[in-house]
Amino acid sequence: MTNDSIPLLPPPPSLSQRCALFLDVDGTLVDFAAHPERVSVRAGLVQRLAQLADERDGALVLVSGRRIEWLDRLFAPLQLAAAGLHGLQRRRAGEPLPAPADPPAALREVLGQATALLQAHPHAHVEDKGEAIALHWRAMPDAAADLQAFAIQALARLPGYRLQPGDHVVELRPRQADKGMAIAAFLDEAPCAGRVPVFVGDDLTDEHGFEVVNARGGASILVGDRSGSAATHRLPDVASVHAWLGVKA
Repeated sequence: MTNDSIPLLPPPPSLSQRCALFLDVDGTLVDFAAHPERVSVRAGLVQRLAQLADERDGALVLVSGRRIEWLDRLFAPLQLAAAGLHGLQRRRAGEPLPAPADPPAALREVLGQATALLQAHPHAHVEDKGEAIALHWRAMPDAAADLQAFAIQALARLPGYRLQPGDHVVELRPRQADKGMAIAAFLDEAPCAGRVPVFVGDDLTDEHGFEVVNARGGASILVGDRSGSAATHRLPDVASVHAWLGVKA
C-alpha cells in the first residue's frame, strides 16, 4: 500500500469512548530529538492522556520501543498501561513494573564494542535498554552505514535476537515479542477486551501492531507519509495527532 492510498483522517474526528486506544510514543506523541533522552512533552498532553484513559476505564495503552520505566518518567505522574521494548515488557494499568530480565553476557560485550565504535562517530548514540541495544544516528547521518554494518555483524553472536530497523536507528532485540503480540494480549483481557482497537504509530516497528488491529476490525493510523504501510488511515505529523486527540496547549 502506498501512502497516497491511505486516507487522511480529518482533524479532529471524534474518539469513541468504546475504543481501546493504543499509542506509540516517539514520532507519534512526541517529536524526535537529536538524542533520544532529549525529547519533550507538549503542555497539555499528560492531562489529556489521563482524561482519555479515564474515559475508557483504563483502556489506553502506550506501545513503545522504550522501557516502561522511561515512559513513566516522561509522562509523570501518569503510570498508564504500557508495552515497553516492543512488547518485551507489558504492564496493565495499576500494576507494578515487571522485573527486568538479565541480558545475556554476549549482549553486554556488544554494548561495550558499540560504545567503542562511537568514538569515531561522536554525534551518534548507543542506547542501553537492558535486554536490547539501539544504535541511533539522527544527529550524525554519515554514521548510518558503519552502525548498520556493526549491528549485522553483532547479530551473528546473539542467538535469539533480531535486527529491528527504525527511523535513524537500528536495534538488536530479542525475537520473542513485537508490538502486535503485545496489543493482542491487551485485547484479550480487561479493560481492552470487547472494545474496538485503534493504534496510532509512525515507524516500521508499528507495522505488527497495525496488522493485529486490522485483523481485529479496528483502525490503524500511520503518522507521516511512509509508503508500504498496512495502516488504514494516516495523520501527517505529531501536531496532527495532538489535534486528533484533543490536546490543549
